[in-house]
Amino acid sequence: MTLAHDMTGSGPTAVLLHSTVCDRRMWDPQWRALEKTGHRLVRCDFRGYGDTPASDVPYTDADDVLALLDELGVERAVLVGASYGGRAALDIALRAPHRVTALALLCPGLPDLEPSPALADFDRRETELFDADELEAAAELNARAWLGPEAGPAVHESVAAMQLGAFRLQSAAAEEYDGATDFDVPSLAGVRAPSLVLSGGHDFPCFRASAARAAALLPGADHRELAWAGHLPGLERPEPITDLLTEFLTGPARRP
Repeated sequence: MTLAHDMTGSGPTAVLLHSTVCDRRMWDPQWRALEKTGHRLVRCDFRGYGDTPASDVPYTDADDVLALLDELGVERAVLVGASYGGRAALDIALRAPHRVTALALLCPGLPDLEPSPALADFDRRETELFDADELEAAAELNARAWLGPEAGPAVHESVAAMQLGAFRLQSAAAEEYDGATDFDVPSLAGVRAPSLVLSGGHDFPCFRASAARAAALLPGADHRELAWAGHLPGLERPEPITDLLTEFLTGPARRP
């Protein structure tokens, strides 16, 4: 299966990987601005999100992204990942380090993340709503849980719509498969790609801790906690995230 994707620009490739609260449209606020960095931008939908159907066979998201890069003739790329997209980016960096030139991770989770009480309560309520086929309520719950105080009504509506679309795709699937894979977290100390790690002051505590741990393991990573941000800062306050990513992508170490 080829992941649904968009591509624009020319130059070294940067791949934008979305959160599982959203789909590839979460990068709309950065899409045209980052094109000006002199990169070819690629953004894709994981299986069961956006325009990519849910899978009826086992798969991994990391393998899917690598297969997309192969199809596009991309040997090496910067990976920019939000939340689960950041976890997938780290998985790819461990599987195929020769193909990753740099990593920008926005509020990433790690496979061994221990849910805080608030996140565990959210997970329980989401599961109840999903199992009851109350998909709109489950999508609204996600928008409330994952967006920080800077997000306005339009952003809330957009995130809820993206999540609802994903829930509908996933609930209609004959079988439920998860493309996430575990990896040895301490092995991140061997990743040599330059890294930027962002975390949000209003995010769940376990995700703040996960981002800090990733930054501590990745050699020389630049870790910045954004006091104003929740879990999806690129949507909550797009301009400073665009600026940070532009600065990162145009740094001398970011080009192959």
